[in-house]
Amino acid sequence: MSNAIVGGMVASDITGVDFEEKVLKSRLPVLVDFWAPWCGPCKTAGPVIDELAESYSGKVNVVKLNVDESQEVASKYGVMSIPTTIIFKEGKEFGRQIGFSGKEAFEELIKKAI
Repeated sequence: MSNAIVGGMVASDITGVDFEEKVLKSRLPVLVDFWAPWCGPCKTAGPVIDELAESYSGKVNVVKLNVDESQEVASKYGVMSIPTTIIFKEGKEFGRQIGFSGKEAFEELIKKAI
């Protein structure tokens, strides 16, 4: 089961509607990128998030959640600034990265969960 688009792995977009199914009930750890289209650092992080989706395919699911469209989820997890990246494992928050600190910071978060 893959959340990737055929022909190139990219993080899939999710909303509050499918958050529980795609994140909390996932058998694999899930890296959730909380972002918004107007956020400059989010635009910088986007390609890196997609790259991680490809690099860790089969080990971690990588998804993006637009905080403007899913404010209730962002609020529930205390996301106050974006980008915020949270890794979930077995339905619970396992780690968090606030801001964009480069690919290495995201990889550290992933490696703790796998």
